[in-house]
Amino acid sequence: MPTISKILTQAQDRAQQAHLPYLGALTPQEAHAILLLAPQAKLVDVRARAEWDLTGIIPGAVQVEWQTYPGWHANPYFMQQFKQMVDPEALVMFICRSGGRSHKAAEAATLAGYNECYNVIEGFEGDRDKVSQQRNINGWKKAGLPWMQS
Repeated sequence: MPTISKILTQAQDRAQQAHLPYLGALTPQEAHAILLLAPQAKLVDVRARAEWDLTGIIPGAVQVEWQTYPGWHANPYFMQQFKQMVDPEALVMFICRSGGRSHKAAEAATLAGYNECYNVIEGFEGDRDKVSQQRNINGWKKAGLPWMQS
């Protein structure tokens, strides 16, 4: 298994190359390795409650909705809820369905003073395939990483 340092360096290189507004971009496999190697790190699942109920959850992940369903309205309490659950000194990894909302959450947390924010690219269900279905190309589930039906 790669070291924490090697994984984070790769993630930080990805972020610099893509000019991302947060520290790094991790694959699902790298995020899982970080959780195993650094138990104090936090994985924050920013999907909506309906997604957690319908598509499953990641055991041990902190759950804070970025948007609510139905309507996909922004959660006006996101930062307040996030700050109550995650220490500002923690290494924080954000995940959503495919990486878009978690990108925004990582950016918001960085702006709020969290210095070690990472986005989990590919997300929980991954990119869409040619027929617009997820879970066939990449993502947390496709990688066979731990999850459970809620």
